[in-house]
Amino acid sequence: MSIKNRQVLKPYNNQGYFLYGNHTQPVGDVLTPRHESPFKSVYTLAGTANLGIPILGPMLTMGGAIIVPDSWRKLREFDRVVKKRIDQKHAIMIYPEAHVWPYYTKIRPFSDSAFHYPVQQQAPSFCVTTTYQKRRFGSKPRRTVYIDGPFLPKTGLNKKEQQEQLHQDIYNCMVARSKSSTYEYIKYKKKGEEV
Repeated sequence: MSIKNRQVLKPYNNQGYFLYGNHTQPVGDVLTPRHESPFKSVYTLAGTANLGIPILGPMLTMGGAIIVPDSWRKLREFDRVVKKRIDQKHAIMIYPEAHVWPYYTKIRPFSDSAFHYPVQQQAPSFCVTTTYQKRRFGSKPRRTVYIDGPFLPKTGLNKKEQQEQLHQDIYNCMVARSKSSTYEYIKYKKKGEEV
């Protein structure tokens, strides 16, 4: 795996920020943030279903996963943990597509709600787009990860508009970067569609 444009993170090493990535590697997406920000603690938001993954699931929180609560009652504590990590100048990785699609080369739609936290914390965001290229030898593709940003909430907009604006900016950047994929290892098709 190679990482391009990592230097955009360097000026932000003395503050907390959010990273948004396309979710294409079941295990690799857990480890990739450590390579992007090697000198910073990176916490990853993960759904409660991930705790059920054999062997890896129970260890996720030890590796820096922040589990997204499955009830409204736990949301206040979750918000407090996210704020604490940003205040401690750490990075938080978010996969807004939610479910992993291995080796998928496009960007799937995701919700504005994924941008609640950078707006609430008024923190910078970066997009982390994983792309795939054919290897000279072997069948599995080579991964190239691009980091872009910072993306900041625009002043003069209300919170909902800031979330929409960040969503559009990051989504559009990820779509543009995804065009660097030159190899489709797994072909995805809609049910009933021919390849």
